[in-house]
Amino acid sequence: MTSSVEQWLADESATAALASRFAAALPEDTAGWTILLEGELGAGKSTFVRAMLRSLGHEGSVPSPTYTLVEPYTISGREIYHIDLYRVNSEEELYFLGWSDSADGLRMVEWPDRAPGLTAGGDIRIRLAYGHAADESGRRIEIEALSRRADDALLVLGESA
Repeated sequence: MTSSVEQWLADESATAALASRFAAALPEDTAGWTILLEGELGAGKSTFVRAMLRSLGHEGSVPSPTYTLVEPYTISGREIYHIDLYRVNSEEELYFLGWSDSADGLRMVEWPDRAPGLTAGGDIRIRLAYGHAADESGRRIEIEALSRRADDALLVLGESA
């Protein structure tokens, strides 16, 4: 269970293309899955989720859940929760956010480090980072399987690269 995919994303369109391939690699039934999105402010976490939701068929706006904390979506019968923990101060606050109520769907969690216990129950970790050389304006992304069921999805994603 150590599947991972690493890629350089030159711009927002490259991020959207990878998010679309990622969405296609996921199994149809992702109820109970948790995907952890890590990276600095502005690294592209919400951009990735937006592109993924659109590739799954969402046609409306996709606001950042920075202030609402949870944005729910129903797409083709699939429940998806875009969760932003940036303003959460402790893991106990997850219960007040209705964490257990989102167990029926796919959780896309930004800033999972605010609730360190999430990693143990996570299925996939997505790390986005800025380029570090002077001529690198894009992002690096690493997508890593944290569970056995996620391993297959990452193998499919790797084959589509």
